[in-house]
Amino acid sequence: MKPPSSQGLRLTCLLLALASLCLPIPLWKDRDSLMQEEKAQETGGNLVLSRQEQQLNTKLVSLKKMEIATAMTTGQFPPSMHFFRAKRLIDQSKVFNIIKLMPKGTVRFRFSKPHPPHPVPAQCSQWVLLESYRKQLHNVSEFDRSLVRNLTLVTDAPEQAYPSQTFIWKRFEEVFLIASGLICYAPVFKAYFYQGLLEFYEDNVQYVEIRAILPTVYELDGTQHNKSWSVAIYQEVTRQFVKEHPDFLGAKIIFTAHRMLNVSQIKEAIVTAMALRAQFPDTLAGFDLVGDEDEGHSLWDLKDALTIPYSLGVNLPYFFHAGETDWQGTSVDNNVLDALLLNASRIGHGLALIKHPVAKNLSLKRDIPVEVCPISNQVLLLVADLRSHPAAALMAEGHPVVISPDDPPIFGAKGVSYDFYEVFMGIGGMNADLRTLKQLALSSIKYSAMLPDEKAKTKEVWQKKWDQFVADLSDSFLREL
Repeated sequence: MKPPSSQGLRLTCLLLALASLCLPIPLWKDRDSLMQEEKAQETGGNLVLSRQEQQLNTKLVSLKKMEIATAMTTGQFPPSMHFFRAKRLIDQSKVFNIIKLMPKGTVRFRFSKPHPPHPVPAQCSQWVLLESYRKQLHNVSEFDRSLVRNLTLVTDAPEQAYPSQTFIWKRFEEVFLIASGLICYAPVFKAYFYQGLLEFYEDNVQYVEIRAILPTVYELDGTQHNKSWSVAIYQEVTRQFVKEHPDFLGAKIIFTAHRMLNVSQIKEAIVTAMALRAQFPDTLAGFDLVGDEDEGHSLWDLKDALTIPYSLGVNLPYFFHAGETDWQGTSVDNNVLDALLLNASRIGHGLALIKHPVAKNLSLKRDIPVEVCPISNQVLLLVADLRSHPAAALMAEGHPVVISPDDPPIFGAKGVSYDFYEVFMGIGGMNADLRTLKQLALSSIKYSAMLPDEKAKTKEVWQKKWDQFVADLSDSFLREL
């Protein structure tokens, strides 16, 4: 074989040199800066931690990595499991117990004396006094457990018990109906709300906003109270609770109507909401629609009712459930955009938002947060593995989000710590750290319906609690060393 000439070698080298000029050069030199830029955009990425917070963050992240490493070995990672199965593991988590310390509800029942005057629901037997019924039973404990099962969705086999979204939504709304006969008895109504405030307070929550459909509340003699009475009771119980717990800053109510109602019924609800807000400006925060979005009316369907406040020059803040769906391209899927066009203060759930870049950019531009409800989304079969939750994309780019527990008693949870855990461990990914938790807590104050002076006071109280939380945990970790 004839060896290549020197001219041939020079030509080959020239061709190789020219080829290298045409190929894209790996941009390794930009890798660190790009990763830092990405990290800075994440929820909490721009927060600067104090030295003590940094030390605590190092320990917290270490615990988080240990739990994730264990999960990789055992194959049991709580955010990827159904909450009803994961709750036991979460309760044992050191990370969860730190988050708990962090400052941040078919059978029918009726109270009556004498016999209930109303006809029994269809396909039900006659009213039976519960005390008498229990005396006839051989296994009272099992009966008591069955009562709890009727008042929650908790089950050991959720996939078998709730095979579809339609099925579990029907069961979900049925639970509210079952509980209503108990909760809507006036003395229980007051005690139930007080207990709810207490559970949030014990979970280190300083302020809450509760969506309430304001059903008719009754007395033992059959007397019925209207919605104005109910809001007055919410206000009275809140003031009593704040008096007994001075570091709790209060509660507001978001009046809700079911989205299955027709336009004329929603118009009536809007008029009621405006009147209640005028009567209780410090207690009634605004209005929302609740219920299965896929089955109910879209915001566009109800636009004639929902634009009434604007046409009358009345300020009625909206906090719409919007985009709580897996379907794309439906009228319901467009609720995320319509909620923004109706000037919603927050978007409840907002799972569909990442599928609508224009709506997402508008939400970001107008600083409208998404209320992320991870456990609810999982239980209602919208997201199986919370690592795949759409909020992961929102948090990665620093989109404003707040964490909401939705309906914790029905899911067998208390407070909001379980949802914070799912966000911190699963949705936020490996990069979520103390700054993430701190930003989420701060956002809950920033995007609340409180007035500016109320927000300032709440932030001041929260900051003192946060500093104490950091100091206590830092001391605790030092003692372990």
